[in-house]
Amino acid sequence: MRSLIANELKVASAVIAADEAEPEEVVGEVGEVLLEAVAHRVEEEVEGLEDLLVTKNLTPGEAVYGEKRISVQTTAENNAGAVNGEAAPATQTEYRVWNPFRSKLAAGILGGMEEIYMRPGSKVLYLGAASGTSVSHVADIVGPTGTVYAVEFSHRSGRDLVNMATHRTNVIPIVEDARHPLKYRMLVGMVDCIFADVAQPDQARIVGLNAHLFLKQGGGVVISIKANCIDSTSPAEQVFAREVQKLREERIKPKEQLTLEPFERDHAMVCGVYQRSAA
Repeated sequence: MRSLIANELKVASAVIAADEAEPEEVVGEVGEVLLEAVAHRVEEEVEGLEDLLVTKNLTPGEAVYGEKRISVQTTAENNAGAVNGEAAPATQTEYRVWNPFRSKLAAGILGGMEEIYMRPGSKVLYLGAASGTSVSHVADIVGPTGTVYAVEFSHRSGRDLVNMATHRTNVIPIVEDARHPLKYRMLVGMVDCIFADVAQPDQARIVGLNAHLFLKQGGGVVISIKANCIDSTSPAEQVFAREVQKLREERIKPKEQLTLEPFERDHAMVCGVYQRSAA
């Protein structure tokens, strides 16, 4: 396996790297997109595998849903921790492969999203957490100093979410209806970002209700829109346009929109910034 370290990146078809030892900006370029110490691509020289999107495993040695794990050894040669001319010992970092066919957020990143408003240390409100597969990768992204408030309505999926959170202590599972954020207002503090994948006709309203209660001024909103769940009789493009207008009415200023093909059909990802005042 071959890993490209951030300061050696030369943009090929898709290339990211992986030494996150220090919070100095680790930036890899994929097309015109900058991913800042959030998600990475690792090139693996294994037949049948192309470049992989991965997150640094918060709990090394453990998988969440049977995903592939990759260990990258940082040799003394490229280890920045050398002291007095002596090479520092090699270290090993474990990454978890993030499958874009199982995660809308991963599909959006690979599709070219420029900003997901999540960083190490961020506080994220995740609406539509399901069993926690994507949530676990967001937990990897925000790291031990961040927090993911994961809201899921289904009790069956909620059990899996709670089980996952027992190993990732930066995840706070909330089995509740995201339409009623007042029910979990005592559990959730102000957040830097809301990610929503609730696939409901009133999804924009649900996001707005939660943003008005929990999202900081200038906070980020990332919403996955499934056209068929909102209006199965209209073309997807019209559905997306109407949803974007609804977000504006909730004081969320759209910044970016892209489709999730080839990973998801008739899906779009919309990113925006929340303004608390109507101005």
